[in-house]
Formats: sequence, structure tokens, C-alpha cells
Amino acid sequence: MDIIQWDKLKASDRLQALKRPVAANRAQMRKTVSEMLANIKEKGDRALFAYTEALDGVKLEKLRVSESEFSDASAIVTDDEIRLVKAAIERIQNYHQAFLPEVKIIDTQDGVVCKKLTRPVNAVGLYVPGGSAPLISTLMMLAVPALLAKCPHKVLSTPPNKKGRVHPLLLVAAELCGIKEVYKLGGAQAIAAMAYGSESVRKVNKIYGPGNAWVTEGKVLVSQDPEGAAIDLPAGPSEVLVIADAMANITFVAADLLAQAEHGPDSQVILITNSVQLANDVLSEVERQRKNLSRDNITQQALSHSHIIVVGSIEEAIEINNIYAPEHLILQVENAEEYLPSITAAGAVFIGAWTPEALGDYVTGSNHVLPTYGHAKSYSGLSVEDFMVSISVQMASEKGIQSIGALAMALADIEGLDAHKMAVKVRLEALEVQNVRY
Repeated sequence: MDIIQWDKLKASDRLQALKRPVAANRAQMRKTVSEMLANIKEKGDRALFAYTEALDGVKLEKLRVSESEFSDASAIVTDDEIRLVKAAIERIQNYHQAFLPEVKIIDTQDGVVCKKLTRPVNAVGLYVPGGSAPLISTLMMLAVPALLAKCPHKVLSTPPNKKGRVHPLLLVAAELCGIKEVYKLGGAQAIAAMAYGSESVRKVNKIYGPGNAWVTEGKVLVSQDPEGAAIDLPAGPSEVLVIADAMANITFVAADLLAQAEHGPDSQVILITNSVQLANDVLSEVERQRKNLSRDNITQQALSHSHIIVVGSIEEAIEINNIYAPEHLILQVENAEEYLPSITAAGAVFIGAWTPEALGDYVTGSNHVLPTYGHAKSYSGLSVEDFMVSISVQMASEKGIQSIGALAMALADIEGLDAHKMAVKVRLEALEVQNVRY
């Protein structure tokens, strides 16, 4: 990490300091993913088996996890692990339950009634990254809202290990969340399989879950294809922005930065502080702590494109945050809650010294699938409503069409839509002669 003095930077240099790591040769990546999607769309399972062998080094006989694999997983995991998963599921469920949408009825007392109904998305595809760590927490963050929304069909896709197996606790957690349809697929090929379907994989209506740049590219491309699937939000490489003042605990700050840096080599962590001393102390503490980490090779790569920015005030730090729009914002400053009204862009905010972002990853209950890469300016974190669709319903009585019919006809006149006007006019005329047929 380097230390940057914000007031000494030109405007162009400031923008450069806030740039995310860019995937090497992005145009080539898009071309490769696009070709992969087309190949899977055409060849189905045959292409999926080939990509899994070529990219993951695993030669599979079947794509779907079998009943016996579920049984084996249940026999392997411990009672303590099951209790741990159940406790986390309960906390996530409690949070999302509170935000279940209710039927709203608007009655303007003039013969017109409107209401909004919600229905679950029929078939949802949940993507859980694999790599070097089984992300049980991500599975729960996706599966619990889908369960609460009562989505009829839930498909899970996650990369297998080198032995062609899925982590046993991941399978047990999936089953506890009502998911039995699990596929051993990772990367952009998993996204294509769920978006288009194959001989083995069910086609879904919408795909959820974070991933690397290849996964994110796949999600974007299938969402642009009418034959593909909708997606939840742009959720790519992880990131955190920490704002800390001179009184912040340097050990805590350094730990929070490293916790996010270990996600992947393309992760980014930024510290903004109004204290030069704290900046230097945190830099030293990061170096001290990271030597004891098992994923230090990954952490080092993430730190190579991460920064510590020194500013004149916490207010200025908040302004920079709103430009950067981080996935996670940690406020380790005095009277942190007072700054909340000024924050306009952040996927999730963590207040005070005792609220590490890691709590949000696992057990606060709030969802950890969040917009990255600056998309927090226009997207929100995943919620139960993302697994549902809204249907608006309108009802007008005789009194209702007489109350608002003239207004509708006047607007239709302005827009030059004669048939729209006629659809209202014939009803008003029918009422005049009481010649209404239902």
C-alpha cells in the first residue's frame, strides 16, 4: 500500500487514485466469455463437461450432485458445524423476514382502487464462488431470501474441488435452505448453464451471486440476451473503504483492511484518514499482521493496488467515499453515526470500532451480496424483494371512470393516441345510456 496526500493531487490524479483494478485485456475477456456462452447455448452438457475439465482440471461424469453425495456430506459434517450453520441461517432469516413486502391498497375514494401484489420469481439460479475457500456464508445469503420469497425452483451452482466434489458443509447448508438441485459448475460456464439450460441443468429466470471478473462478465452478457436470464446486481471483486480518525485503533483498522484484501488478488482496500501519524502506523501494522496470514500471497496482490489517503477532515473523507461508492464502508471515527446523513453511496456501512465488516459477512443478518465497482451509487444490496416480482392491479367502478375518464382522454389527445381515448370514451358513452355489458 502507498500513502497519498490528497491535497497535493491534481484532479486527474485523484480520479486515478480511486480507480479499481482493471482486469487485464478486458476486451479479450469479453470476447472469450461471449464465445463460451454461445458454445454452451449450442452444445449444452458436452460444452459444460469440456470447460470444467479445461478450466477447473476436473473430469466429471455427472454435473448434478447426487443423492448419495448429499448423504455422504451429512455423515461427514459435525454436529457443531450444523449448529453453526443453523444459527447463521436464523439470523439471516430474522433480518430478511422483517423486510418481506406487504400488499398495499390505495383507495382514493373516487371509485378507483390500486394495489400491488408480489409473486416469487419462478426459477432462480444461485452462484456460489469456490476457489480456495468454500463460501458457506454466500450460499446462506442467497438461499435464505429465496426461501422466504417462496421461489418454487432453486438451482445452486458452485465449482467442484480437484476430486470433483462439493464441500460437504456447503451441501448440508444448501439442504437446510431447501435446495437439493446443485451443480458442479463454476465460472462463466456456470452462469451460461443456468441462463440457457442444458440437458442436465435447469434454465432459470434470474441469476444471483458474486464472482470474479469472468463471472461478472458472464452475468452482464446473459442479462443482455433476450434468451438469457436477468441478474441481481453487478457484484464483482470485493472492496472496502475505511474512514478513520486519529483516535482509531490501528490494530482494528489494519485487520479490517487485510480481511477484505484476502478475498482475492483483484480486491481493493482503501483507508482514508485525517491523521498522518495514523496512516503511517496502520501501514506498519498491516505489514506486521499480514506475515501471519495463510493467504498472504493473495493479500499482497490486493494491497499492491490499494491506498491510504490522507485528507484534511472527516467531512472530506465522506465526500471521497461518495465518489468512490464502496461495497463496504467502515467508519472508525468519533461520533460516527452523525456522519450517516452525509453518506449517499455505499453498499453497507459498519459503525464504530466494534463492528468489523466480517460480522456482516457472516452473522449480523444483513445481506453481504452487495454492489461493487462504484455501482453502490445506483444499486442496493441483495434483499428478499430481489427474489420477487411486483404486479400492479387497478380497478375502476362506474363512479371511478366518470371521475378520471376525462383526464385520461385529455392526456391521450395530447399524445395523439386516438385508440387510447376511444377505449375510455366508449365506456363513458355506455354509462350515459346504461348499456354496460360485462
